[in-house]
Amino acid sequence: MQSFFSNKRLIILLVCIIILVALIGYSMSERRSLSWPEQFISDSVGLVQSAFSRPAHFVAGFFENVNDMRNIYEENRILKSHLDEYAVLQVEVNELRRQNEELKDTIGVKESLNNYTVRSALVIHRSPDRWNEFIGINKGRQDGIEVNMAVMTSKGLIGKVRQVSEFTSTVQLLTDQDISNRISAFVDGNETIYGFIEGVDEETGYLQFTMINIDAEIKEGQSVVTSGLGGIFPSQLLIGEIVSFETDEFGLTQTAFVQPSADFLRLDHVLVIERGTTTLHPSIDPDMDGEEPDTESDEEGEDSES
Repeated sequence: MQSFFSNKRLIILLVCIIILVALIGYSMSERRSLSWPEQFISDSVGLVQSAFSRPAHFVAGFFENVNDMRNIYEENRILKSHLDEYAVLQVEVNELRRQNEELKDTIGVKESLNNYTVRSALVIHRSPDRWNEFIGINKGRQDGIEVNMAVMTSKGLIGKVRQVSEFTSTVQLLTDQDISNRISAFVDGNETIYGFIEGVDEETGYLQFTMINIDAEIKEGQSVVTSGLGGIFPSQLLIGEIVSFETDEFGLTQTAFVQPSADFLRLDHVLVIERGTTTLHPSIDPDMDGEEPDTESDEEGEDSES
């Protein structure tokens, strides 16, 4: 017995085993609170984890933010390209819609001009320095185009053919200020009022309807059309609408200012009108109001178009 207790190592081992069993049994028992050693160890480990986790999270978050920024940049670039494509498509859709409406109107014009030969053409050039004077079209002598043929859009008259080559032609616009650029016209109303379309007024930009009889009763809103006198232009081709009028400086004639029906700023599709055998429009009565229209002067004005 004395030899047993004299073995210190064995005693220490037994005591440790007893303490270990007691701790295991204590830790396995149901309890709501931690013992002070557990609290100490837990707090110590928590402090160490907190000290390392904050920098780790910061570094990880930094790289995540860089990656997110890279993804956002790429997505933004893709979205911008899609927006550019959408803008281009929108422009194309608007242009196709406008051309579709214009072609629909052109079909209507062809049906209403069945007494004449109508040839459609495309505007192929327009010089910036002569914007209001001439345009070029893609039809020429081979397509039956001749000098002095009337040219119009679906909205109204814009000018006449000035020069013709085999495959293209040059059109002189109504807005050209050339003194020889005159077209015989009349007011489409109850009273036959004749005159000439001669260029544009530089201040207002309206067509000038000149040489109107001083006694003629002109009203704003009346339509001005070609007279057909002279045998070159067909009659009843719409030119525009009267917006104002005034007496000339000598008090002998009147001048009306006409808002063109056609849009001279956007000329894409045009119609070349070849006059047939049709004579004056039935509404033009030489004996109207007891006066006979001055056909000779009108023919001279119309011939000046050539």
